[in-house]
Amino acid sequence: MHDHHHGSPHAHDHGGRNESRIAITASLAVAVLMLVGKLTAFFITGSTAILSDALESVIHLFATGIAAVSLWYAAQPPDPQHPYGHGKIAYFSAGFEGMLIAIAALGIIYAAVHALITGPELQQLGLGLLITAALAVVNAVLGFALIRVGRRQNALVLVANGQHVLTDMWTSLGVLVGVGIVWVTDILWLDPVVALLAGANILWTAVRLLRGSYEGLMEKADAEDTERIVAQLDAAREAGTVAGWHQLRHRRVNDQLWVEMHLLFPSSLSITEAHARASAVEADVRALFTEADVLVTSHLEPVTHEHAPEETEHRHDALG
Repeated sequence: MHDHHHGSPHAHDHGGRNESRIAITASLAVAVLMLVGKLTAFFITGSTAILSDALESVIHLFATGIAAVSLWYAAQPPDPQHPYGHGKIAYFSAGFEGMLIAIAALGIIYAAVHALITGPELQQLGLGLLITAALAVVNAVLGFALIRVGRRQNALVLVANGQHVLTDMWTSLGVLVGVGIVWVTDILWLDPVVALLAGANILWTAVRLLRGSYEGLMEKADAEDTERIVAQLDAAREAGTVAGWHQLRHRRVNDQLWVEMHLLFPSSLSITEAHARASAVEADVRALFTEADVLVTSHLEPVTHEHAPEETEHRHDALG
């Protein structure tokens, strides 16, 4: 077997795990606060726009719970049944969150259309606005913090959750402006119109999350990753480190990047020297992606090795 495998030490240290845990716990606590606060504001005012904000918070609470579970599961180390780890749960989580957000959006649109037809009844808008404004500020702080921690830890779950929190915040701001105008002008039909706009915005977030989830599960190759790896391998060939390369494949799972490639060497080269050169090329590929946990597997071949087109595609030793 000429393959050998190198992986960098796992990027997640205990500090990172703890930071992620604190972030998701804070997110859960704030989700409960949002739900109680916004439902209170709706019952006080009877505003469909504020109800649209509250409905999203109900969904957000469920979604945050799912995110918390998947964050814990993704952190489990690889085992015999899951040798590649458990990171893909993040894409299920983001997809499920996207689906829940879509349901919330459709519910909001329905409530808004209903209010437009029957005519809204509103009271005590000032107090409702005050509660919504305070909650929007809390959400803004949490959302930006989650995205920052998520990007630093390379945790898709936290980033998706942070984006959801910010959508919630933008919905609240839209509702604040809309309900504020209703409060000042007494044009009541503006309230469900604001709810309709909020619903459309939330639906767009859902579509984005679902698309990201689909691409992750289908392991869509990142064009930028391909470009960087190909440039590095071409540089190694031009420098004479390798005689050539082919069969490059790579995929991302959450914070991990898996790279596989076949490296060609002159037949006269000793296996020790070829191995040393392959290790150097692998190290260069890993160095391209400092933000990820990069695992590179290379297969060493003599340059004289025949590559019939169908053989290249179906060879059993392609992976090992």
